[in-house]
Order: sequence, then structure tokens, then C-alpha cells
Amino acid sequence: MRPSVIFGPEDRFLNKIAGLARYSPVVPLIGADSKLQPVFVGDVAEAAATLIDRGVADGKTYELGGPEVKTNREITQFVLGSAMRKRLAPPLPFSLARFGAMLTGWLPGAPITTDQVALMQEDNVVSSTAEAEGRTLKGLGITARNMQAIAPSYLYRFRKAGQFTARA
Repeated sequence: MRPSVIFGPEDRFLNKIAGLARYSPVVPLIGADSKLQPVFVGDVAEAAATLIDRGVADGKTYELGGPEVKTNREITQFVLGSAMRKRLAPPLPFSLARFGAMLTGWLPGAPITTDQVALMQEDNVVSSTAEAEGRTLKGLGITARNMQAIAPSYLYRFRKAGQFTARA
């Protein structure tokens, strides 16, 4: 299985963006225009269970992505909105991101690693070939859940007063 970026209550993607926004006035965008197809962890787990239950061992790669393709910029804006944080989100060149990752990537809980920078240099979406061959969530009979429906249920904790922060 090859999932796109995975989101869920304990993910290290949306939570990392929201956590950075909690303490920093700037959330740098690495690969601002890179396309991602965020997939819910529960959908990935369901796909794994489905393939195991069916006894599928055909050597094919199943590409798992959510129902929407978004840019990293769009995802970051969504996270900032869900966390009710107004932050600058300027694009960060890959060369600077790589340098920063080399300096801090070895630390436990590093803000970014060189592998993550490399991943952001390419789009991470389900291919048209996988779609045509049914090697996707839909092909497995799974309805992918979208980020906007699930992520706010756990990103609220990054708001100034948590769940008690009033919407403007």
C-alpha cells in the first residue's frame, strides 16, 4: 500500500502545522504548490484489513488517497483556520528547507527532516493508472472521508482557549 499523506488525531502532519502556529508567528510553506491527497488513517486501516481479509497478495501497489487533491498551501490555510490562528505562511525554498532539516533533522521531534523535504518536492496523489486498475480506496469499496469533516474534531485543541474559543 502507498498512502498519500495520512491525517488523524495523532498525525505528524496537520498537528505539526497547528503546533507550529501555536508558538510561531510564521509557518513556512515547504513545497507550497505541491499537490497532496490527504487520506484518513481509518481509511488506510480499513484498506489494509480489506486486503488481508481478501487474501490479496498479488504484488500490486494500492495507492490510497482521500477524496480531494489540495496544495500544501491550501492544507496549511485550512489548518490555520481550524486552529483559529492568523499566521504568515510564506513559501520556503527547498534549498533553505533542506539546510534547516540537516541542522535539526536528527533531533527527537524535529520540525522537519530531509526525507520530508524530499517528499514535498513531488506531488503525492493517486495515479490515473491506479484509478483505472481499481488499486485505490474506491476500488476496494471504501468511501474516503475528507479532511474538512474530521480534522476540526482534533485541531480545536490548538485554539487559544481550546474547544471554548468562540468563532468570530
